Formats: sequence, C-alpha cells, structure tokens
Amino acid sequence: MAMHPKFPSSPYDILDPDIRWFPADESLRETSMDKLMPPLVSQLRKDVKKFRNSAYTGATNTSQQLLNWWFNEPHFKLLDDGTASEFKYYFAQREALETIIYLYDVVNAKDKFDLMRYDSTGLVSASMFDETWRRYVVKMATGSGKTKVMSLAMAWSYFHKLYEPNSELSRNFLLIAPNIIVLERLYKDFQGLQIFFEDPVIPENGFGGHNWQDDFQLTLHLQDDVRVTHPTSNIFLTNIHRVYSGEDLPPSPEDDNTKDFFLGKNVTGATTDSKIDLGSIVRNIDELMVINDEAHHIHDVNLAWFKSIQDIQNRLLQKSDKLSLQLDVTATPKHNNGAIFVQTIADYPLVEAIWHNVVKHPVLPDAASRSKLSVRKSSKYTEQYADYIDLGVIEWHKAYEEHKKMGKKAILFIMTDDTKNCDEVAEYLEGRYSELKDAVLVIHTKENGEIYEAKSSKAKNELDKLRKQSNEIDESSSPYKAIVSVLMLKEGWDVRNVTTIVGLRAYTAISNILPEQTLGRGLRKMYPVGVEEYVSVVGTDAFMEFVESIQAEGVELERTAMGQGTPPKTPLIIDVDHSDKNKDIEALDIEIPVLTPRIYREYKKLIDLNVQEMKFKPLVYKQFNEEEQREIVFTDITTGDITHTSVLDTAGMADYRSVIGYFARTIIKEMRLVSGYDTIYGKLKEFLQQYLFGRSVDLESQNTLRNLSELAATKTVLETFKKAVNELTVQDNGDAEIRDTIKLRKTRPFVAKAQDYLVPKKSVFNRVVGDSHLELEFASFLESCNDVVSYAKNYMAIHFKLDYINADGNISNYYPDFIVKLSDSTVVIVETKGLEDMDVPFKIKRLRQWVEDVNAMKKFGVSYDFVYVDEDNFKKYSPISFESLLTSFREYKD
Repeated sequence: MAMHPKFPSSPYDILDPDIRWFPADESLRETSMDKLMPPLVSQLRKDVKKFRNSAYTGATNTSQQLLNWWFNEPHFKLLDDGTASEFKYYFAQREALETIIYLYDVVNAKDKFDLMRYDSTGLVSASMFDETWRRYVVKMATGSGKTKVMSLAMAWSYFHKLYEPNSELSRNFLLIAPNIIVLERLYKDFQGLQIFFEDPVIPENGFGGHNWQDDFQLTLHLQDDVRVTHPTSNIFLTNIHRVYSGEDLPPSPEDDNTKDFFLGKNVTGATTDSKIDLGSIVRNIDELMVINDEAHHIHDVNLAWFKSIQDIQNRLLQKSDKLSLQLDVTATPKHNNGAIFVQTIADYPLVEAIWHNVVKHPVLPDAASRSKLSVRKSSKYTEQYADYIDLGVIEWHKAYEEHKKMGKKAILFIMTDDTKNCDEVAEYLEGRYSELKDAVLVIHTKENGEIYEAKSSKAKNELDKLRKQSNEIDESSSPYKAIVSVLMLKEGWDVRNVTTIVGLRAYTAISNILPEQTLGRGLRKMYPVGVEEYVSVVGTDAFMEFVESIQAEGVELERTAMGQGTPPKTPLIIDVDHSDKNKDIEALDIEIPVLTPRIYREYKKLIDLNVQEMKFKPLVYKQFNEEEQREIVFTDITTGDITHTSVLDTAGMADYRSVIGYFARTIIKEMRLVSGYDTIYGKLKEFLQQYLFGRSVDLESQNTLRNLSELAATKTVLETFKKAVNELTVQDNGDAEIRDTIKLRKTRPFVAKAQDYLVPKKSVFNRVVGDSHLELEFASFLESCNDVVSYAKNYMAIHFKLDYINADGNISNYYPDFIVKLSDSTVVIVETKGLEDMDVPFKIKRLRQWVEDVNAMKKFGVSYDFVYVDEDNFKKYSPISFESLLTSFREYKD
C-alpha cells in the first residue's frame, strides 16, 4: 500500500487519478482500485480531470471565471522586503470545488440516481441514499483546509445565483457546526467575512466583466443573534440544536439527559433552548444551501440532525422550492459500521496529507521501547500505568524543549477511562513533575468522547472558563502544558501544538470513535508546509492496537526508539549553539553588512512597452484543417505538459480572450509581477494581432487560435514579452548604502527540512544542514582548516541575500552558500556548486559588486572577499587549507 512512485511531494501539484493512493498493492491498481475506494470517487476523478483540462468546458460562465480566478490566476502578497509571496490553494481544495461544480453545472447531478452513474463498483443501490435532495460529501483529512473549501463553495453558490439566469443555487447559507467548539472556530474564520477577503476568494472588480467585490453582500448571523432584514444574502452560523424543529423529534436513545455546554448538546438530542427560533427562520426563506462541518454525525436517518435538514427540505417543497445543495465536509464520512458515506464525491485521505506534510506524521515506540512497558499490579491507577505515563512525559519534555526554541509550546495529551482516574493522573503529573505543577488541564468526558456539563450556573461559569482555557492552550500566555481527559475530544478541538498522545485504555464500541479521530487531535501542524512534524503516540497494548488499525487506511506509522537518552522526534531545529560549553559564541560570531538593494523594477514603465520594437523571429502562419483547428491545447515550453486548453463557446469556437488571458497570467506568474495585468493584456493583443506572424491576423479566426497554440508560438510570445518587460522595467540604481548589519549570534531559531547535517565546532549554529553532499563535504573541509576561525552555512533565516538580475533578465534573490571568517579583519563569502547552471555567472558578478561596494565604504575595519568553488575542481585540487583554496579557485575573480 505504498505511495505511487510518481506521487508528488507538494500538496499544490495536480494529482493524476492514476497515481492516487488506494488500499492495496500497486500491482492491483488496474484490477481492484475502483472497488477499494469510495464508490463514486474513482470515475469522478477521471471525469473532473477531463473537465479541468478542457478549461472547464460545460460549466457556466460564472463557474468558469471563479475556477480560473481561484486556481489559474496568480495571487501574490507583497512582503515587507519588497518581494512577492505566492498564495495557492492545495490541490485537494481545488479538486473538491472542481468536482462540486462539475456535478452541478455540467451533469446536473441533482439526486441519488444522477450520482449512481459514477459508481465504478456496481455495488451502489438507491437504498443506500437516505436523502431525496442534492447532497455532496467531501472527504478531507484533518488539517487539510476544509474551511477554505466551504468558503469557496459559498462564494460560488452566491455568484452563480446572482449572475446566472435560472440558477437553482442560493445566496442564503445554513452553516452547521456539531458543537460549540467547532462553532467558535468557524466564527473566528467567518467573522467580518474575513476568510473571503484574506484569501483570494472574491475576484477583483472588473474580472470577467463583473463587480464581484461590490456585489458580494453577505450578513453573518451567529446562533441566536439573528436580525434578518433581507430575504437573501445571509449566513446562519449555528450549532445543530438551533435548527431542531422542536418537540416533534423524539429523544435519541444515546441522549443521557445532560447538557453539554463545552461541545454543545449531544447531536442526537431533540430540543432547543434557543431564544430565537432559528429553525423557523431557515424554514421560511425561499432559497437555502446547507453546509455541514464535521459532517460524520449525519450517519443515521433516525438522527435529529438528518431529520432537521429533511424538515427544511419539506418546508421548501411546500413553497414550490427546494434545498439547493447539502454540502458535507469531514475527515471521516463513515457510518457506525465503518462503511463510507456513499455520497462521497472527493477524497483527500490522511495518507496523502501526511505524504504532503500537510499534517504531522504519527510516530510510535519501536519494539525495544515497548518491551520496557508493562501494566503493573496495583490497585492505584497511576501505579498500574506509570510506565506509559512516564514515557509520555519524557517524549513530551524532549519535544517541549526543542519547540520552545521556536517560541512554540508542546502539549501533552493523556486519555484515561473515567473521571476518577482522570483526576488521579492529573494529580500524579503535577506531583511528580515540577514542570507540570499547576500546568495540567482536566477535562471530564463521557463514553462517547463528549464533555460532561453540570446544570448549576456555578458549574456553567466554570465550563465557560474551561472551554476558553482549552481553546487557548497553544498560546504562550496559557499556563497549561498538558491535558488529561476521559477518553477523547471527538472533534472540533483543533489546537496545533499537541506533540504527544498517551492512551491508557482501548476504545469500546459505544464510543463510536475512529482511529483517524484519535490521531486527529494531534495532527494539525505548528509550522509551514514542507516542514516534517511529528506526533508521538504512546499507550497500552490495547490502545496501540486500536491506533495501528489506521494502517488499513494506508497510514505508515513510523516506529522509533523512545525514552531517556533518545533524540527528540521533532522538526530539525537550527539555533545558536549556547548548549555547547566549549564554544565561544562571541568569538565565532561573524558580522555582515546589509546594503540597500541596487536592483528594482519600475512598474510605471510598463505602459511604455512597445510591441513594434520587440526583437523576435516572426512565425509562419499555417493553415489547419477543421479537425486540427479544434485541437487548441497549450503546453509548457519546458516540460511539454498541458497547461491550458482554450474555452469553446456555444458555437464550438474558441475565445481569443481566453488565450490572451492565459499568456498574460503566465507572464505575470513566471515573472512574479505584483501588478500590470491589464497593460500586458492590451500589449499582447496588439502583438498577436499585428506582429507575431509578420502580418495582421484575425484573432476571431479559429485557425489563428490554432496557430497560437503551437509550441513555437507559445515559446515566442512568452520569451519575447518577458525579455522586453525586463529590459524596460528592471533597473540598477548604481550605488548602495549600508542599511544595517547582521550578527550571526542574533539569528533566531528556525526549522529546516529533514536532511543530513554536520555538528560543527567552528560555527555559532548547532547544525550545518547540507542541501547537497558537496555542502557537507565543504563544511567538513572548513572544520579541518587551521586558518579558518569560524564559518556558517548561510541559511535563509540569516537574511543575508543579494538582489541580482538572472539569466532570464528577472530580478531574483541570491543566497551565497557559506560565510567564512579567517580573522577579525577578513571575511570570505563562498559559493559552492555541483552542476553549474546558467545563473552562476550572474550571481558571481553580483557578489563581486557587493564585495566592491562594501570594501569601498571602509566602515567596519573588515576586508571582504569571495570565492566560487565547483565540485569537480574541489575534488581535483583537494585543498588542505583555506588559503590554498583561495589560490586554486580564482577563475571568477580574474
């Protein structure tokens, strides 16, 4: 069940259906893949791939524009240092929206019979669907961005209803949370509609001819705070209990007659204490879309949750209307018997999210570590399970010390079997471990993982405080470092800093908790995508057997040595090595001047772009037959991969505006421009129409568009424009000034990707991480040089970078590889390279300029030098000192 060899490591890369994970050996992919996945997903992935590659042919104009805005338009944020950071949605988020829109717009999948057409197993029957309305289920691993999917779906529905004649979608949304914890998390994202504008959800005014941002007028209503002044454009964010229809729903057998303020009432309850009848309000408006977060609760037609939505649908039918769509999102859309919801249309499983480093990697003790653990014979609970508790604390403490360097607080999570033992474990932790004194938060839960709540007002106030404390436990201001709970917080408690989970008993059938939910409490990440993070899981044999059952879902559980003397299982943290008492950090420190940038882009000059003066070789205008003219496919000029397929209008003709827009977006994206789309679009139109083919051509002609899709045309257009834009706008201001200085010992700790490293003696840092084998070899060489006082790998966190003009004429940032101190008066900047690329001469030219600028200022009493070291000559000359290296490697200095 390993990942396909071609499965990419980036969560942003498009995933081909043929390389997706499935629960069997790779040799069975052709024969068994469809039968081992959610029954609708396999065929839908293939059809949605065709939909994507056709530039969303068949979707409405509004849907096409939104999909292109979200996933094809470049989105940049200008950073403080003047560089641009790109924002992209995960492919899992993209695929979810593409699938929803494909089903609604293209095939009009309005009920179970339409969805059953995508069953590739032959095992799906109509009886497996309880609802009679349009319902789609999206399965996404915990921590992979379900809330973003919900916000995109809302925006799509809103604009579809606004802009498309006869749209059956809605501008009213009932966003349902299963409990108070989830509701508060959603409110934080949707308050002030911030999620729609902090992310590029709403297109800019004018995009595609609409004033999107002006037209997006939604009002958020939270729980009982409902002030409906308009029949449309409302988001009702509520706990499910606010939409129960009242006494007509019988209590569930699972209802134990206790209120649960912390996580809300049990989802199977039947009454509501709402001051405002929200249920009545949503039943009496004319259009509505229902979105369920953590939607695995809807697993039984007899549950009040399902019956409430069914009642809303029936009320709408009485008014000759209907529920526009029920969208359910959850990591575990499964029934109590483990069967997946048959309505699942998109699936981003946990195994893929772990592979992409979107979530943490679960780590278990290896066999040797587990063999040291046993349940002791004692009437005292903490004595019975002392081995497991103590190992959990050891693993947590190691992680705590490492993450503390990054300003993060690691959290220990211990699960027991009843409230008495819960209290005993908390007392044991606080009494035995000084670092946990007054730092343990106790939460009592029921057998099903939900939180007990007493009925008195005093207890209610205490639970208010408890909920606040548990939600804020990640923050440095919180005194708590550990949580002890009866069983498990089933969902919604989405803190990011849990690094260690200790389970002291197995789950029982009554709990209805899945291993994905158990691990889910520790899966959310503290650090960005790309950094490997871990959650250590320790527990009794019965608990570990339960956790290990997740391997059936493809999750590979790493096993490692745990306990005293073993290394912490944390991201690779680089910091100034104050722990090594043999290091004189001040003597090893190196000071580097920071100069003002010399290179900048003058965006105002874009308007002066003269297509008539662009230098290129005009292309031959070919005549294609009718069949060839329909093959308008654009490919990447370096990889040959399909990047864009032109939109066909209702007459079967391609739209030249889409082609020009594709070229403009590509230029802006590849050049990382933060503005200028309209200007470049206009210049492109003139260039394509008048000059590319050496004569004027008709852009409306299908034959012209077929010519433009040729690889030679794509390459000529992109390279000609990028070169012209760079020549016009990229400028060197001719001088530089000292803006600041960098002292290596002031570098803040940072995380690095897991890779080989060297523990240095001559560096202020605790590790030298090698991005290549050459870098590690060179670091070892520097360690051996008697004429080297200190050195450092130039990590990005040091912020020593040089702006330069690369081989394509673009502005780039260059981070030299090493900084070497030969004496208090001599520092050498070193660039190492295995295989020389086209940018090396430009980097070295800029480095030479920087050295000249710094030395001319004569402000530090330090002389700076540089040297370029290529791998072949490094091995050939085998220098034995740094001076001999400088003597041997002078080719870029002379």
